[in-house]
Amino acid sequence: MTSRVTRTQVVIVGAGPAGLLLGQLLQRASIDAIVLERRSADYVLGRIRAGVLENGTVEVLEHAGIAARLNAEGIRHDGVEIGFRGRRHRVALQALAGRSVTVYGQTEITRDLMEARTAGGAPSVYEAEDVALHDIASGTPRVTYRRGGQSHEIACDFVAGCDGYHGVSRHSIPADKLTTYERVYPFGWLGVLADVPPPWKELIYANSERGFALASMRSATRVRCYVQCSLEDRVEQWSDVRFWDEFRRRMGEEIADLVVAAPSIEKSIAPLRSFVAEPLRYGPLFLAGDAAHIVPPTGAKGLNLAVSDVFYLHEALRDFYRGRCERALDEYSVRCLRRIWRAERFSWWMTRQLHQFPGDPFAKKMQQAELEYLFESQAAQKSMAENYVGLPLEPGARANHAQVA
Repeated sequence: MTSRVTRTQVVIVGAGPAGLLLGQLLQRASIDAIVLERRSADYVLGRIRAGVLENGTVEVLEHAGIAARLNAEGIRHDGVEIGFRGRRHRVALQALAGRSVTVYGQTEITRDLMEARTAGGAPSVYEAEDVALHDIASGTPRVTYRRGGQSHEIACDFVAGCDGYHGVSRHSIPADKLTTYERVYPFGWLGVLADVPPPWKELIYANSERGFALASMRSATRVRCYVQCSLEDRVEQWSDVRFWDEFRRRMGEEIADLVVAAPSIEKSIAPLRSFVAEPLRYGPLFLAGDAAHIVPPTGAKGLNLAVSDVFYLHEALRDFYRGRCERALDEYSVRCLRRIWRAERFSWWMTRQLHQFPGDPFAKKMQQAELEYLFESQAAQKSMAENYVGLPLEPGARANHAQVA
């Protein structure tokens, strides 16, 4: 069957928050882009993900013109608590780092971006099957896919791979042109979403003898809580009663007395890994978000890194189309990777300090020493606060942001 051939400037593969945000930023810069997504819109919107936003992320979302609901409903957190051996210590983010974080669910960001794309009449193709990238090395890329039994082909100048760890974009780069770094952790996170007002005002990370736990939230009426679990565990093994009982034990008596064992509306297990691919560019193909890097969720960096990736990429594409300047495109990978590796380091550090590592008594002693030092040292708390609230966008990026905002 003959393919239907279209032309655009940028094809964005993946309609998660990274792909949709890039599409929104490009549209505001008058750059044509088509978003392709292999799943349905309902499936994308149903994915449960992170919800802790750095200041820089909020600024980018404001620049993208989709922050009205975020600013109205987001919950500002000026601190975060760390629990260890029955003690809880608050790290004062605002006082120590001069910035805070905002809690607003990734699902809600995705919804806001979808609505903005629809309102702006920008094209998105959901349920695009067999997406494939062609002629990447030649510099004249094409993207093909099937939908509804019809074959389609898009000719373009650039491809943005925002299709996640398992997506086609990174796998389209020849193995000898890509270096990957990975660490897989020997446990996962069991997460529960429940419609109940959170009895805590700020996030609480707990290191207990029974394993890690996190008391988080998505809104003033919805909690998101986690416990460390075995990679062999299955969701079916964890009833709501068992989850909340274990969560209470790990959180300690004070929080346990406040926890309401509400029915879960979503429950899932996620393995933890650190992953980085280098470089993030292969000819006209650029990787962003989970296609390029994965961080364990302990440091709340995954979504924030994806936002900075696509902000830098939109700047580079904007400069190219305004003046045919390729410098920012050439610098994209190096620019992103500096930020990525710093976030990887912090996420690795948080993960090492707060989880139980089976069969590693040395790690337990190091945790004790590190957390006691954190509790006693304002310098250590300041370092944690600066990393947790997020490193600022690079000076060049912030300057350009100010010019186009």
